[in-house]
Amino acid sequence: MAATTNLLIDKVKKFALPGGLTALLVFAGFGLLNHKAARAATNGASPLDDSSVSSLVAVDNAVEAVAARVTPAVVNISVTSKESAEDMSSNNMPDFKNLPKEFQWFFGQNGNGMGNGINIQPQTQIQHGVGSGVIISPDGYVLTNYHVVDGATQIKVTMNDRRIFTGKVVGSDKLNDLAVVKIDGHNLPCIAWGDSTKLHPGQTVLAFGSPFGYFQFSVTRGIVSALNRPNPYSDDARKPGDYIQTDAAINPGNSGGPLVDARGELVGINTFIISDNGSFAGAGFAIPSQIAKVSAEEIMKNGTVHHGYLGISMNDVTPDNASFFNLPDATGAIVSQVTPDSPAGRAGLKSGDVLREVDGKKIVNGSTLQVAVTETAPGTEISLGILRDGKPETIKVKVGEYQAKNSEVVENSGSGSQQKGKLGLAVNDLTPQLREQLDVPSQIKGVAIGSVRAGSPAEDAGLASGEVIVEVNRKPVESAEQFVNDVRSVPEGKSILLLVWSKNGTSYRVVHPDESSQSGM
Repeated sequence: MAATTNLLIDKVKKFALPGGLTALLVFAGFGLLNHKAARAATNGASPLDDSSVSSLVAVDNAVEAVAARVTPAVVNISVTSKESAEDMSSNNMPDFKNLPKEFQWFFGQNGNGMGNGINIQPQTQIQHGVGSGVIISPDGYVLTNYHVVDGATQIKVTMNDRRIFTGKVVGSDKLNDLAVVKIDGHNLPCIAWGDSTKLHPGQTVLAFGSPFGYFQFSVTRGIVSALNRPNPYSDDARKPGDYIQTDAAINPGNSGGPLVDARGELVGINTFIISDNGSFAGAGFAIPSQIAKVSAEEIMKNGTVHHGYLGISMNDVTPDNASFFNLPDATGAIVSQVTPDSPAGRAGLKSGDVLREVDGKKIVNGSTLQVAVTETAPGTEISLGILRDGKPETIKVKVGEYQAKNSEVVENSGSGSQQKGKLGLAVNDLTPQLREQLDVPSQIKGVAIGSVRAGSPAEDAGLASGEVIVEVNRKPVESAEQFVNDVRSVPEGKSILLLVWSKNGTSYRVVHPDESSQSGM
């Protein structure tokens, strides 16, 4: 007997009444009281008439129609890859190792991205993975995730009618985790593109794929839980977010499969889940069609994707930091750093500028700007509406081309001196020796954080030893002494805005001082 069944029986026994007679009387009494109900159950209850359940039946019929339309275009992708010893070393782990722990399950238990957690012989050179995909054109172009086919030496694509094709990667978009595979077929069932920009929380969506690699061509139903979810990758903040969140069940093996709306149109590509154990926990995420369609069409046409870039680091505007920039509301993206000789730098953008619009369209947060820029063709001129010291300006920028070697492109950083003081940190002047030790670029000026007290306001704001504080409340920091004086001069009860450099880029952090310790930092 299964362990779970035994457990249930054990729990029932704990609640059993002592003595056979007592139990007999109780159950006999229950039977007498429910004599008519028992007889009705024996004879069988009549089904409800159509008028009572017409709405539910209509929903079922609609979902069945969508599933029947979409399923023929869904494919199972089986991948064989060969991993070199160099690739398997700890110094060459793929980007998925930089995901938070709860995200890594969807990309393989060893973080290698193959098969969304479905890995056979993960320590050997030959690896096998299973993912999903969707046919987007009748001549055999299949869209899936980049991490499903990354490093593939052989790809087998299985259709719903059990036909098996050999697939070949046409091209990929690593930045957006997308890839296009070509199979040799004609007049194949395909799916129409939908418009993810018209989605709203609460709308019905269906997710298709091969959960756990074994249950091929499954469909689950749910709703759009949220939109514009940010980028979870810590390895490269330039990767756009804007993910669709859904409670339609997505599990390892579903990655690369389609997310469709009530019309059966492709609105997203299922990509990852948040889970502590690898199974669906109610939060799945999909790349929106507004991103996937552009990438897929460019890959099909040119075999590659060219992304735009500005050359800035930025923070989301939040209720916490909005007041420091004289903003009317908590929307937009704050420029925290401008890369020298970048499109943004040449156009005159400055640290502290607040980006509010792109070509007349509102920028809700940094993710909105990232998507707008990365999906813009290099060489295109865009118009940025900004607030500089609270005053509106318009700046024209010619978008550059994203290159993986660029250390800074469009980065959306985290929102985030005596140790016993009101900040809970100690700082040091940035001497040439300390600059070399911390590997701080020559253009970065400020003071180095020596240590941060556990549980302090500084730690709460995400500050860490080795980072450099560049500004205090929009004022450049020249020395440790000046920094201490500037912090001490902040009125009691006021928060402090710090511009902080780290090896991940420059970002603004809001610190809420501990007013019980006014004597130090």
